[in-house]
Amino acid sequence: MPQRRALVLGGTGMLAGCVESLTAEGWLVVSPSRRRPPDTHGATWVQADWSQPDELAERTHIALGGLADLLVAWVHGSFRVPVLQSVSPLLTEDCPVVEVHGSASANPVQGCPEPVLSGHPTQQVVLGFLRNAGRTRWLTHRETSAGVLSAVRRALEGQAVADASWAL
Repeated sequence: MPQRRALVLGGTGMLAGCVESLTAEGWLVVSPSRRRPPDTHGATWVQADWSQPDELAERTHIALGGLADLLVAWVHGSFRVPVLQSVSPLLTEDCPVVEVHGSASANPVQGCPEPVLSGHPTQQVVLGFLRNAGRTRWLTHRETSAGVLSAVRRALEGQAVADASWAL
């Protein structure tokens, strides 16, 4: 069986645990970022900048060595659409996409932004905070990775997109 390929955008920070889990499961993981992280968790790091999406896609294409079977993307603000569109040709036809959003990008009435790659089954994860004893706190890196990894599992199992929005 050929090795499965995953592209994880934003995988060198709070999603490092997700990257580590995928590589431990035998995935070839490519994670582009501006700076090389101290520990790549077995992933292939590609130097890239979101402000140069075409160059990011070109370098990522070389590192993947084929089409990606999974895309996990935590791309902020004005970079989100151009970066996701630039990597779209690097994905298999039925590649599931997991888009991660910070709590500020989710509207309580309108929900998450529309998926950029509407031709792909897309799970959306909204990161939030936890309440405990009258206090709130942001999620830890471990909690964030665990929540995103849950969405990845749902995506890989082909679960319905309508059931898959997560508020962590």
